[in-house]
Amino acid sequence: MLTTGESRAARFGFIISKQVGTAVVRNTVRRRLKAVCAEALPRVPEGTDVVIRALPASADASYAELSADVNRCLARLARARS
Repeated sequence: MLTTGESRAARFGFIISKQVGTAVVRNTVRRRLKAVCAEALPRVPEGTDVVIRALPASADASYAELSADVNRCLARLARARS
């Protein structure tokens, strides 16, 4: 997570390699992560850039598991910044 200091909404980027699975699986993981990040957006400071790298295990993870992982990481980063 990087704060640029710009006055704009936070941005999220996703790295989902072919190791995660077929194109259908990768797109499913990406859509789930986008939904999780949309829910987390109000809690992320303005001007922040967040890059999420999906590991192969994310192909079998449920939405709830992905959400818990992303929220745990964002909370840990927020504590580290304080």
